[in-house]
Amino acid sequence: MASSWLEARRQCLRLLKTRGFLLLKLSAAVLAVLLFCEFLIYYLVIFRCSWPELKTPEDAGTPGAPKAPEPVLRAMFLADTHLLGAIRGHWLDKLRREWQMERAFQTALWLLQPEVVFILGDIFDEGKWSSPEAWADDVGRFWKVFRHPPHVQLRAVAGNHDIGFHYQMDTYRIKRFEKVFNPERLFSWKGINFVMINSVALEGDGCDICSRAEAELLEISHWLNCSRELLWWLRPRLILSGHTHSACEVQHRAGTLEVSVPSFSWRNRNNPSFIMGSITPMDYALAKCYLPCEDMVLTTYCVAAGCLMLIMLIPTRLVSAPFHFGQRVLRKFKTM
Repeated sequence: MASSWLEARRQCLRLLKTRGFLLLKLSAAVLAVLLFCEFLIYYLVIFRCSWPELKTPEDAGTPGAPKAPEPVLRAMFLADTHLLGAIRGHWLDKLRREWQMERAFQTALWLLQPEVVFILGDIFDEGKWSSPEAWADDVGRFWKVFRHPPHVQLRAVAGNHDIGFHYQMDTYRIKRFEKVFNPERLFSWKGINFVMINSVALEGDGCDICSRAEAELLEISHWLNCSRELLWWLRPRLILSGHTHSACEVQHRAGTLEVSVPSFSWRNRNNPSFIMGSITPMDYALAKCYLPCEDMVLTTYCVAAGCLMLIMLIPTRLVSAPFHFGQRVLRKFKTM
């Protein structure tokens, strides 16, 4: 009687030990999948990006003496983050999209070490109608997602979702945006001039806000020793813009290249990306850096979940019975 009780207890302990090991393995597998999909994948994907190389300057001056290299500014351009607001933003959608952008941005800062980051409009999704309380909450979440060290400059321009379309924008929304981001119309660094333009105010219909924006551009044009219309006023070498959520290039008649920067958020694209620029006072080179695709992450989760379910079902009769039946069939086939 005592021996049978001891044997039953041993079997129970072995079963508990086996299940404990299985649970430990499953927990380790789940943690590994989470670590890969939520952290490591950003490093693996962004690690492949590199700053574009500028053309080697030709020799100048004394024959045989190479021209002194100009300082290169490493600038990162992203657009259309569309941080969700209190009205249309579901908490799960907020959590997922903002986590993706936070991990992508922080990983890019750590791996690529840009000197300046430009966000080209539509930072918020509901800035055009959000209340002061909702605006303050959105701004707080923005600085959490896009936090950066003091030596990295972050510059932003307003988009239609930040201050409203042309017929919606007003001085209050513009001042509210400028109070947070303090945008400079002319930003200069390493001898390179960046003109930050609120394109929503360039309707050309003579409204008060439009007139002020045009007057500011005219003043900048005088600073830069230029004088006539927008492209003629400023004579830019390169134009970078957002809003379209996609990448495209337009060659203007004046010979100026305009590049549209894709959206940085999974909410707008399955394959978000940003633009990397190596810029000097005389030259520039651009490259696109892709972020992890959302469907790749979801597929990884689905495959991992299927494998874990299979592992859990193997000890049960749902999987073991057909497996043992197949083994018996194979044995009979071998003996014939």
